[in-house]
Amino acid sequence: MTRFEQPQSALNYDLCRYGASRVMFRGPKRPLDGGYVAVIGGSQAYGKFVEVPFVDALEAQIGEPVVNLGVMQAGLTLIADDPDILPVAKNARMTVLQVLGAQNMSNRFYSVHPRRNDRFVSASPSLQRAFPTIDFTEFHFTGHLLTALTASGESALAPVVSELKTAWVSRMEMVLRAIPGETVLLWMADRRPEEPSNLEDPLDPHYVDRDMLEKVSQQTAGIVEVVAGDIARSEGVQGKVFLDHERQAAEAMPGPLYHSQVATALAGVIGRPGTTKRADNRRRAS
Repeated sequence: MTRFEQPQSALNYDLCRYGASRVMFRGPKRPLDGGYVAVIGGSQAYGKFVEVPFVDALEAQIGEPVVNLGVMQAGLTLIADDPDILPVAKNARMTVLQVLGAQNMSNRFYSVHPRRNDRFVSASPSLQRAFPTIDFTEFHFTGHLLTALTASGESALAPVVSELKTAWVSRMEMVLRAIPGETVLLWMADRRPEEPSNLEDPLDPHYVDRDMLEKVSQQTAGIVEVVAGDIARSEGVQGKVFLDHERQAAEAMPGPLYHSQVATALAGVIGRPGTTKRADNRRRAS
């Protein structure tokens, strides 16, 4: 009997590696021996289910190689600890750093998987004491964990959220210090930084707010904000490439229109080689 294996994806992401990193990035692999722009980020930067992610569209608009260092479910733990993500950014003309959530990184209350940062690994004794009735062995993802902690009561949750915010600012400042060239922050979300996080949205930069952005933006050329408008939110699966069993996941990911809007907003700040514009903390919202 002939056995046919189901393909893993309807799109060829042309996976590649840079340096000694164990992470597979979306290709094609760009050369690092000339001028280029680096994009560091999570699932949105990776561009799952879209043929032309904003990274590729940006490359076409500025006429310069753009290295896609986006990783599915990435958080600041991966970005800070991977041996080759930041070294690639060090040699870039400019780096775009996507604003990732505070929930997907190790902190003094819990630890996450070193590469799949959305995966919860273990709770610290401090967290176990704060929530004595919770069985932490039941959790496999940070989103599920924080949803359960939220349901347990605000008083016990407050120190956890405070720690996540403090750790996020500290980790972001460390990452930015490791990149000598100009860096632009990219806010890519369904909400503005002034609005509350949506724990039900896995792509939301959970717990990150305007005050946190202002603290870290002093080390950058500015912030590019592209908030999904009604049209982008209503894309559904239109223009996305996926297998039947991927439909639910595809519905949650940004579509081609949103990616195009992000590329245009970034191109307006980055410009072509030799014409880089400083964002000067101007905010571009869509």
